[in-house]
Amino acid sequence: MLTNSSKYAIRAVLYLANNSSEDNKIGSKKIAKVLNIPAPFLAKTLQELTKKDIISSVKGPHGGFYLTDRNDKNTLYNIIDCVDDAEKFNQCYLGQTECSDDNPCVIHHLYVPFKNKLLQKLKNKTILEMAKEYAKDNNLINTL
Repeated sequence: MLTNSSKYAIRAVLYLANNSSEDNKIGSKKIAKVLNIPAPFLAKTLQELTKKDIISSVKGPHGGFYLTDRNDKNTLYNIIDCVDDAEKFNQCYLGQTECSDDNPCVIHHLYVPFKNKLLQKLKNKTILEMAKEYAKDNNLINTL
């Protein structure tokens, strides 16, 4: 359902949420290495997230990416929408041009409740909330 772009962006932002601060900025190459993501691709993705104010960055020798309290209030939906255009969630899961409650594809009624629940969580959970869950679920140590 999510593209690699969205998956990489979410993983990188959650990593930043758990490991960065204004005093501890992290470069894209380090994030790419830790998360095993192609570095040039991630650098471009992080720049897009910065332009949309989902994450923050500083250029220069002591620069890098980090999250502020304001950034932490964004949601995973904001990340997906920045990287991929979240409108794709409204498309038919099987790719049919016409799919609705009145004209459903064969899995429409199975997919829609799942999609709605997922969208609700993506739109209502902040990056900070998700990062805490991610750290807890993956036994990550917060290095702040």
